[in-house]
Formats: sequence, C-alpha cells, structure tokens
Amino acid sequence: MAALPTPRFDHFYRYTELTELLFHYAEARPNLVSVRSIGKSHEGRDIWVVVLTNLASGADVDKPALWLDGNIHAAELTASTACLYYLHHLLTHFGESDEIGRQVTYLLDSRVIYMVPRLGPDGAELALADRPRHIRSSTRAWPFEEEPVDGLTIEDVDGDGRILTMRMADPHGGWKKHATDPRLMVPREPGEHGGEYFRLIPEGFIKAHNGLTVTVNKDREGLDLNRNFPSDWRQEHEQVGAGPYPASEPEVRAMIDFIIGHPNIGAAISYHTHSGVILRPMGSCSDDDMIAEDLWSYKRFSDIAAKSTGYPAISIWHEFKYHPKDVITGTQDWIYEHLGALFWVVELWSPNREAGVENSKWIDWYREHSPEDDLKLLKWSDEQCGGLAHVDWQPFDHPQLGAVEIGGWDKMNYWRNPPPALREREVARFPAWMSQLALSLPKLELLRTEVRALGPDTWRVRMAVANSGYLPAYVTKRALERKTVRGVMFEIHLPAGNAEVSLLGGKERMEGPQLEGHAPKTSMQAFLPNREVTADRAVGEWIVRAPKGTRLALTASAERAGVVRTEVSLD
Repeated sequence: MAALPTPRFDHFYRYTELTELLFHYAEARPNLVSVRSIGKSHEGRDIWVVVLTNLASGADVDKPALWLDGNIHAAELTASTACLYYLHHLLTHFGESDEIGRQVTYLLDSRVIYMVPRLGPDGAELALADRPRHIRSSTRAWPFEEEPVDGLTIEDVDGDGRILTMRMADPHGGWKKHATDPRLMVPREPGEHGGEYFRLIPEGFIKAHNGLTVTVNKDREGLDLNRNFPSDWRQEHEQVGAGPYPASEPEVRAMIDFIIGHPNIGAAISYHTHSGVILRPMGSCSDDDMIAEDLWSYKRFSDIAAKSTGYPAISIWHEFKYHPKDVITGTQDWIYEHLGALFWVVELWSPNREAGVENSKWIDWYREHSPEDDLKLLKWSDEQCGGLAHVDWQPFDHPQLGAVEIGGWDKMNYWRNPPPALREREVARFPAWMSQLALSLPKLELLRTEVRALGPDTWRVRMAVANSGYLPAYVTKRALERKTVRGVMFEIHLPAGNAEVSLLGGKERMEGPQLEGHAPKTSMQAFLPNREVTADRAVGEWIVRAPKGTRLALTASAERAGVVRTEVSLD
C-alpha cells in the first residue's frame, strides 16, 4: 500500500498544488478515495470533489452522505485547510483498532463523504498570487464589465505580498494615534479638535487622481457566490453580488447540480472564515417561524458541535446579521430551505478570542468596540505573532498620493485566516463533530427475507428493512413539506422475457412508509405511551408465480438512507 501524502496545514495551496495533492491521496488509497470534477469555474478550472468511502462495502451512491465544502469566498483559505485536515484524518485512521480508528472505519464502510475543498478556485488563486488582490468570490466582472476610469483599486502597492492600510496626516482626518501606543489608530472623539489627525485609506493605486479627493472603488469582480443560490434569491438592488439570476455562476451551478444529482446527501457543512462561530438556519426567518421538530434537531446537533469544537453555535437570523435590518438570502442555506437536508456554516477563527477580548458579539463588534480591545489585539500580535498581525507603519512614496505610511492590520493572514502556526490547531477541532454528524444520518439495513410456498409454483416473498440511524430517513420535516423525499421504495426484479415468472400480488416497485430513526421524540408526546415502537421498520411483500428454484433480486432504497440489495431463492 502506497504511503499517504504528508500535507502542510500551515500552508495555503495554490490550485496546481492542491490538485496534485488530491490526486496523490486517490493514488495512495484508491479503495477509499476518488477525485472527480463537478464542473469548471469561470476561468475554466476544474472544481474537484473528493469522494470518500470504502468501495468494498458498496458504491458511494448507495450510502447516506455528508457534503463538505470550503473556500467559496476567495480569501477564506483556511476553509480549504479544514477540508484537507479531515481528509487526512479519515485516511490516516481508517483500519486502526483504537476508538477513533473503529469510528472512522465504520464511517467509511457505511457512509460517504463528498468534499469540495475549494469551491471558488479563481478567487482563491488571485488571493494567493505573488501580488495579491482580495475579492469576495469569483473573478468574473459584475455587475459591469468595464474597468474603472478613476478612483482607488485596493491592491498591493509596495510589492510585499500584503494588502494593508495607508495613513496620511490630515487635520480633517477621522483617526488619531492611541495615547499609549502610537502604532494603533483609533477614532477621533466627537467634538475633538487641535490634535494630530490622519486619514486611513486602503492600500491601492488611484486612477485619474485629482490631487484632492479619493474614492475607493468597489471590486470590479463584484459577485458573491454565496448569494447566487436559489433560496429566496434577490436582485442586485436588494442583495449585492447575487448575480443576474439564481445559479447563474458556474461554481454555484456545479454544486447545485451535484447535490440534486446525489439525493443521498442528508447533511452539509460549508466552511468559511472568520468569527469563530457555527451558524445554523434559518437565515431568512426567525426560530419562531421554523418547523419545531427541525429546530429541536438543529439545536441538538448544534450543542454537540459547540461542545466538540469550543465554538459557539448560534442562529443566523437572531445573532449574525451584517446589519440589523438586512436579511441574507440566496445562500447555501438552500440545502435546508429547498431540500430539507441539515446544513451549517462554520466561520473559522477568531483573533478576538485569541487576544482575550471578552463578549465580542461577532459582527456587532466591528461596528463599535473600545480601544482597550484593540490594545489587547496589538499585544497578541506582539507576543504571539512576532508583531506581524499589526504591521509597523513604514514610509512609502505613493505614485499618486506622495508621502504616505503603509501598515496596520494584516487582515488576510491574521484576521481572515489564522497565522500559519495556528492553522492546524484551529481546524483540528472539527473532525469529531463531522464524524458524529455523518454517523447520525439514516442508514437502511436489511433485517431479513422470507419465502413461503403458497402452492406448487406460487410464492409469498417478503423483504424487511430498518433504519439503523439516529435521524429519520427523511432527515427533516422540511423535506417532507417540500416533497423532496419518498418513503422506502421496494422493488422486485423479475427476469425479462421469462413467461414462467409473473407477479400475482404487489407491484414491481412500490412505496412504503417513511422510516424513523432512534432519536428520542422531542415533544410532550414523549410522556405518552409510544404507539409507534417499530416505526423504523418496513416490509415489502409480493406474491409471485414461478418455478421452484427461481432466483429473484430484491431492492429497497430510501434517498437519504441508502440502498440494500439481496436475492432470494424460491424453494
């Protein structure tokens, strides 16, 4: 057996490197790993999905599945690292005899992981360029194709591979040096006059500068792929970056087509950065408007996630809005909202938490916080990051602005993403939760088959199956409401062209009930006698006319619980 690759989790892989790494895994463990393209990006790069399952126990499409993706947003590169870490974790521990090894082995024997480490390869490649730019998502120009004719475009002007901040002394500026640490820029107080003040301008070049005013251009590449999904999609005037119509962008369309084509996917996690928080649906309505049973299930699994990872798990609607009056729609939440599969967003990494900033309420903190918080972050930069999270101000002769200083927070390498030394530690929090979630998915299993002779050439054939998983075969009530899942489907396969074999009772394909899992009921009904003690089981039955010794194939399937196949002999 070939040795597994040795990945670097302190390193962000360029596209070619990442492709080679994924295929090295597939070559080393062809029984467990395959790599497929689900489509091409705007610039023509293949979007790779890694399929993880033990082929000896069945094909991927016959098993319940967990979907994982990362790096839909260009500069959120640690999201790729989280996927790669889990990939390596599963392949390293498969077949081992300790507790983790037994768990991983059973997981890959009975389930499948579909993993897309980099859903937006074009934007990530731009973020990793020698002279980078940090855009939101895709590199396609939107909503207009023209280059700006004036204004500042944010980019690396001094060629150091970082995009920082420029400061200029200006008596009308809104910023000043902190009294105890002049490296730190803090807002000027209301009514304050008579001090040394500065303007802070993003690092970049300016076209057609008039010597007086500076307008910072929006990125020419204005798409946000996470707003291009079809769930409550809204136009540009209501939601910036959503694109011309739902799933207009090839990266989003590739993901949607794959998931729709793989109805065995019962749960999904999308990795982003940053905030150090796990987000659950809904994004478009409050908890009060959710299906109660689904909300209870979400809270249960979110609590597991919080305990396992150390990250808080919160509601998007109630606790993670970019603006109190805004509603974020068209996101990957469509996995739950349209399909009724469970879905979470993980925002990796919190520099505030690292620096000991207490009670920072995620997005709210960016709107307003005290200078004391910034001083804690500056101390963290000095003591834990070698002074690189906040870069000392350096003079620079800007071609349009003249004398400026460049410095401040390195948002790409220490805010959007952890510093290299902390990346592996950060993503190592998540494998246990992902595995537990995957192992909680419904799993269809064969209980037994029965053949009973009713006459010399007439037989009753029965097939009994059960859902051995924690979750019901439909996963959520939303799926039932949206009619995206059927009950267990039974099928008997009669030999073609054999006039001696015919079906007297039952149908060649028939729908049975929805199968519950072993999760406890979460309602007042739990205090009453359980009148559905075997709701996890179902039986398919047929009456067949056929000669003795005939062999018949039987199949049972449930979209999110998998497929079982067997044969019976009529004797």
